[in-house]
Amino acid sequence: MDRKKFFSLGVASIAGATFPIKSVQSPKSIEKRWQNGASPWPLCLDTYTILPASLDEKVEIAAKAGYDAIEPWDRELIQYENNGGDLWELGKKIKDLGLFVPSVIGLWNAIPPNDDEFEASLEGTRNRMRLAKAIGSEHIQTIPNTVGNGYDIRKVAQRYRQIIEIGESEFGLKASLVFVKFFPLKTMGQAMQVALDANHPNASIIPDTFHMYISEGGFEGLKLMNGSAISIFQFADAPGHIAPNELTDADRVFPGDGVLPLPKILTDLYNTGFKGCISLELYNPEYHKRDLYEVAREGLDKTLKVILEAGV
Repeated sequence: MDRKKFFSLGVASIAGATFPIKSVQSPKSIEKRWQNGASPWPLCLDTYTILPASLDEKVEIAAKAGYDAIEPWDRELIQYENNGGDLWELGKKIKDLGLFVPSVIGLWNAIPPNDDEFEASLEGTRNRMRLAKAIGSEHIQTIPNTVGNGYDIRKVAQRYRQIIEIGESEFGLKASLVFVKFFPLKTMGQAMQVALDANHPNASIIPDTFHMYISEGGFEGLKLMNGSAISIFQFADAPGHIAPNELTDADRVFPGDGVLPLPKILTDLYNTGFKGCISLELYNPEYHKRDLYEVAREGLDKTLKVILEAGV
């Protein structure tokens, strides 16, 4: 398609520069645009990106920096509640500041390798779902850290389906599945197999550009997917001076500061019809030493720049 047809008048300011905004009609019916028209997706801040701040401060920083959403971790919610905080009031604060919560990270140890351990894990799973519901989250991330080496795909899919059903029926939450190079379920393809075999209309996965790269599962599989299979898209770049098999999460860098083909990835993602959040997820301890508002703002600006380069 002729890209000239997508252009219309308008400007967006990103990191002090001026760029044209494109008004688009997606072939997959993505209609609403975010970030003053600069993005087809809402932009989210994973709270680990600005780890040293308190949870209240993280919410305020995300709003001040201009994000649309915030993605907290279960451990923060547990600590917040243990310190006397009211998570329902926190959820109200998030909403009042113009943010929403696409997901909470997450359901750890939720898919152990045998039935007895799975039944025993459900108490912790339900408690984490309770925390996520209290702050108004739409999804909760199901983390396959305990599936075990040589896992039984049929059993994993059955247990994931049961988690989906508990989330929906008891908490009004959608449980989405992640994949992590350092766990037995490592690649996007493996996660999709579980989601497909769960045979549930709301099964979904959460791709992560960094783990797509270091797991060596790659990026081309996005072209085979429908965007409805993706609940959130986690976003980071990777440096080129370290081999992929030697990278750890602490090596994540701002979008555009590394070697990943992020504009092409976002173009392919757009063509799936994905409508969820792009969530900036950085665990880099060097960023934690800086002014955390500036880190959040730089991350937003660089994410918008990649979106612009993607031409979506």
